[in-house]
Amino acid sequence: MSLRGKTLFITGASRGIGRSIALKAAKDGANIAVIAKTIDPHPKLPGTIFTVSKEIEQAGGAALPIQCDIQEESQVKKAFEDTIRRFGSIDIVVNNASAISLTDTENTTVKRYDLMNRINSRGTWLVSKYAIPHLKKSSNPHILNISPPLSLNPRWFAPHVAYTMAKFGMSLCVLGMSEELREYGIGVNALWPFTAIKTAALQVIESFQDSLDQTRKPEIMADSAYVILTKKSTEFTGNFCIDELVLRDNGVTDFDQYSVTPGIPQDQLVEDFFLEENLREKVFSSREPTTKSKL
Repeated sequence: MSLRGKTLFITGASRGIGRSIALKAAKDGANIAVIAKTIDPHPKLPGTIFTVSKEIEQAGGAALPIQCDIQEESQVKKAFEDTIRRFGSIDIVVNNASAISLTDTENTTVKRYDLMNRINSRGTWLVSKYAIPHLKKSSNPHILNISPPLSLNPRWFAPHVAYTMAKFGMSLCVLGMSEELREYGIGVNALWPFTAIKTAALQVIESFQDSLDQTRKPEIMADSAYVILTKKSTEFTGNFCIDELVLRDNGVTDFDQYSVTPGIPQDQLVEDFFLEENLREKVFSSREPTTKSKL
């Protein structure tokens, strides 16, 4: 299955994982609504909706840059209207936009708490809500949230309660909507990286400054998302996927291509948050040549 002719609505698409997913789909000749707030170059973070749109077109896709703050309902509604006006349909929604602050409760401002919860959990729910009427008309509709597998282990909450609540809110959307929308054939899944991904957001987090060379490129998430989004939506829904397992399950063996530092041993890569021991063991066992991982 290919994404040729499919229309993707990707939030947070001006850089990082969102941009990489857009460019991967563009190689198939997909239509992509580039949803983000950035229209002018940021002094520290690269990429705008216009630069990414140009890259999409150069890669073989069609792009529609839309400035949209997913915290604002009116802007979200208009973004869908503009996308339909341009491309006529919507087949896939990627909820990638997210805010992060790895601070404890005392050091998280109310403003930052509100921002994370309005963008991550509320924004994901809002975008999905207005996508549903359009996805119901698609022959293979998907919603993909860039969010972690759910866990109530206190270790994921204690260091940054507000961020974890906001991020798990995106995953709760997967848990509920996958069942809610099953009757319409809409696949709703989550995708999360096993290792830290070198994105613009990560590069401005102080605690990661000394380990950026032990991360992977966003392309591993794009390739994993492609695998999910080309599956039959009626047969694949309600899954909390890990990028490395998705790719190994589909025959990928060269993971050095995704490393920021070529040749670095895989066990020296920085693991991401929210990975319980059973998932870690599943990834480690999948690396053995005699085993094959299963989602």
